[in-house]
Amino acid sequence: MSLSHTAAEYMLSDALLPDPSSSRAKGLRLELPSDRLLKFVTVGLPLFLVSLAFAREFSAGSQISCFSPTNFTGKQSAYTDTACWDSLIHHGFDAEGRAITKSLWALKVFPYSLLVVAVLMYLPYLLWRYAAAPALHCDLLFIIDELDKSYNRSVRLVQHMKKIQQASAEPERFWEEYERARRERYFEFPLLERYLTCKQHAHALVSIYILRNLLLLLFLAASCLYLVFLHLNIFFQDEFSCSIKTGLLQAEPHVPSLIPCKLVFFSVFQIISLSVGSVYVLLIPVVIYNALQLCQWDKGLLSVYEMLPAFDLLSRRMLTCPLNDLNVILLFLRANISELTSFSRLNAVSALREATANKEDIDTVIDFMTLLAGLETTKPKH
Repeated sequence: MSLSHTAAEYMLSDALLPDPSSSRAKGLRLELPSDRLLKFVTVGLPLFLVSLAFAREFSAGSQISCFSPTNFTGKQSAYTDTACWDSLIHHGFDAEGRAITKSLWALKVFPYSLLVVAVLMYLPYLLWRYAAAPALHCDLLFIIDELDKSYNRSVRLVQHMKKIQQASAEPERFWEEYERARRERYFEFPLLERYLTCKQHAHALVSIYILRNLLLLLFLAASCLYLVFLHLNIFFQDEFSCSIKTGLLQAEPHVPSLIPCKLVFFSVFQIISLSVGSVYVLLIPVVIYNALQLCQWDKGLLSVYEMLPAFDLLSRRMLTCPLNDLNVILLFLRANISELTSFSRLNAVSALREATANKEDIDTVIDFMTLLAGLETTKPKH
């Protein structure tokens, strides 16, 4: 019998979790994986394509090619290209023969507009980083530590119960005391449960998270509409008629009134705009999905911890409307599950519990540990 008790003591000692390292605070993820992917794509894609556009501009030289008259010299042709690129105004005629002008300046500022788009896409993440991430970091650190400590307290309680049971001369009285302690909730750890309950009635984190997704959705839609506007009004016209008869050249008879020009970079801008627009359209359902995650509870994590004594946030039906800070914290706890050491152990215990024939005898981790310690042989059979 002493050998079995010694083995049980070693087993329970090994079940204790080590003290958390100081690197836990630095390793917490304050962004969901889907949000990190959205940030990488929405901000990085326009910056990458703009860098390609600027690289082509510097390598290709002039971005415009004008068909100057044959009597123009080289310097006059270069002046024509520069003047038409600076003005970038198309001179044409309508169906009734009246002269009309159309500005193509949006093509010139298109790379810089993509830079503005990248900055706008980064604003929701700045909002989350400075308005919600500090509070979320404190909440996650406290809850993860308390969950691991609750697990350790349960194991130490089992060790103490084992010693009392070994020293007790009346096993039936020991189990009566155990059942009475469970009924009177002596095993509960109210600090963590009450803290989670308070977070269920708070709405600061969920408001910022919804606002972040709404802003991102708004900026995505605005960027797509801007690109559609460019395609419908400008990106179908790679050739235009330029007029350089202004200023000192207005009275020169050898200068033609209109000079045909062609935009060299036109196809590149078309590809860039189509790439950004198509990717942003595909990302809109992802943003909507991230926001809809808050409409349902992630009960899988808390259900595992209900094996701890008196941790019954779910069984007492305390989870009501999911739009609160507790649901946001649960989502980020799932993203930081690697930092929650006790979850993997309780998850394994839960799997054994599901595979056990007499499930009514294994209600909490206390019962499971007492079975492992060999106490169930002395427990009265009902």
